[in-house]
Amino acid sequence: MRAFCGIDWASDHHDIAVVDETGSLLARARIDDTAEGLDQLLRMLAEHGDTPQAPAPVAIETSRGLLVACLRATGRAVYAINPMAAARYRDRHTVSRKKSDHLDAMVLANILRTDAAAHRKLPAASELVQAVAVLARAQQDAVWDRTQAGNKLTSHLREYFPSYLAAVSNRREGIFHPIARTLLAAAPTPRQAAKLTRTQLRPC
Repeated sequence: MRAFCGIDWASDHHDIAVVDETGSLLARARIDDTAEGLDQLLRMLAEHGDTPQAPAPVAIETSRGLLVACLRATGRAVYAINPMAAARYRDRHTVSRKKSDHLDAMVLANILRTDAAAHRKLPAASELVQAVAVLARAQQDAVWDRTQAGNKLTSHLREYFPSYLAAVSNRREGIFHPIARTLLAAAPTPRQAAKLTRTQLRPC
């Protein structure tokens, strides 16, 4: 029995659907974006026809991320399906435009079942290249998260504690500078800041 896997990818969880050669649903699940989630996915595939000799191919709407890197490391074929292409296939399965992660996963699995040759299979990569790609993306995501958190904090401080922003704005890193973080930790309110002495403000 041949199995095909579709994964509707999200930043913190993934919906999985596994279908057979006829398009019948064999299994479905939602996994976390963790090592435990990957283990759950691999066990589900193994229970439905996945073998070392014939690993089940996987369709997913991204070419990046830890999950994709781990799936590629198992030696199976991983197809990065263009979201626009997936949307056209989705229209063939339902007239409703309501978002369904489970349906999207099934659509991706069926794309492999019927039209795998028309889509791009991710090229094989060395373990070192995969590790670098994952780490680079993790670094980029961390930078984006840091920037977003900083923007939110700056917005709140502009309304609640503008004098603090004025005090740290002359530094290139602004509120991200270690001194700025130390100052905010020592005096998180305007009243506490007004009580700080020169001795307390002197760098260690």
